[in-house]
Amino acid sequence: MSPGDTGDFFAVKEIPKRFHMISMETFKQAAKLLEGNVIRTPLVYSPTLSHMFGAEIYLKLENLQKTGSFKIRGATYKMRMRFEEIGAGGVVAASAGNHAQGVALAAREAGVSATIVMPEWASISKQEATRNYGGQVILAGRSLKESLERAREIAREGKIFIHPYDDPDIIAGQGTIGLEILEDLSATDMILVPVGGGGLISGVASVAKDIKPGVKIIGIQASACPSAYESRKAGKVTEVKSKPSLADGITVKQVGEINFGIMEKTVDQLVLVEEEPIAAAILLLLERKKILAEGAGAVPLAALLNGSLDVPRGCNVVLLISGGNLDSPLLDRIVNQGLLKHERIMRFRICLEDVPGSLAKLLTRIAGLKANVLHIFHDRHARDLPICVTRVELELETRGGSHITEIVRVLREAGYEMELI
Repeated sequence: MSPGDTGDFFAVKEIPKRFHMISMETFKQAAKLLEGNVIRTPLVYSPTLSHMFGAEIYLKLENLQKTGSFKIRGATYKMRMRFEEIGAGGVVAASAGNHAQGVALAAREAGVSATIVMPEWASISKQEATRNYGGQVILAGRSLKESLERAREIAREGKIFIHPYDDPDIIAGQGTIGLEILEDLSATDMILVPVGGGGLISGVASVAKDIKPGVKIIGIQASACPSAYESRKAGKVTEVKSKPSLADGITVKQVGEINFGIMEKTVDQLVLVEEEPIAAAILLLLERKKILAEGAGAVPLAALLNGSLDVPRGCNVVLLISGGNLDSPLLDRIVNQGLLKHERIMRFRICLEDVPGSLAKLLTRIAGLKANVLHIFHDRHARDLPICVTRVELELETRGGSHITEIVRVLREAGYEMELI
């Protein structure tokens, strides 16, 4: 392939930071080049969410994409457009996870080597996934910004640097999602898009506004790292401090300058969401739609759950579920805390006579109340217990608050002294 004309590829000759609109011809070229190389992900209608929010809710499932994220689109387009410029040194990128995996896989499929600089706090599962896709992982930097600086240093050794978002080729690749959405649902009224560095939303918004100028593009950021939100308030690219977030894939302290310029022209509104609605959105998608979304991918639904976004009744709304790379230990914590919060789990201690049948009698009563025992701990050796008494701690799955109230009432009426945990 011959080099394209959408921006310089080399780290030592970076694209000037200026307003840069990308033509529809470029997006169509990207879609044609990506055809057969990435998955055309489904756009699915959700009756459940539509009923909840009074609008027609559709989900664009990029969590089903190769590597579990939309990032493979931009990485593949970049790699193939600039293939002849990549020498023996291969490519280098910096990422906390999804861009890392996208670049690693795109490089492997193109037959070139990939070095990926990841922040020191990057999750072990994302590090291992990147290695499994063929990338050489280097842990460096306490932030993505520091990792990017290290990646640029490595690029000077003869590797080609692939920026995660501030690059027209990357934007063009991500924008193919917008083409697919409007092809599958021409009557789309609103698209909710996660925002980190801005590569995804600047691509999707550019395409959508060109095809259908009246469509509303809403960017969703985690309150823990509101870089695009604060930049819009300031009227310029602004670096912010960040806090730990479930949406680690979009905790980017500073949006790209090319991205910001496009966003200012094409994005109608930016909305912030807190951690609790993000966790609730992950759990809701998993329980009701059987969809595993990472924190960054769940923020569009979180914006609806927290009521911060006004969605006109009956309009067609697309939630862009950008990725599904959620660590298993984190998922376990989200599920358990969510079930506790919604009173789907109850925990309590109870003291029993240490005689045969006491525990069986208690469990029979619980079974009669249609509660499911998840965990049980039987302790007869605690120092504060009389010699003839044993303490039992139970964790039960329940139907909700009213069910818990019924369980407490029935057991206490039966003479059991309960200590709710």
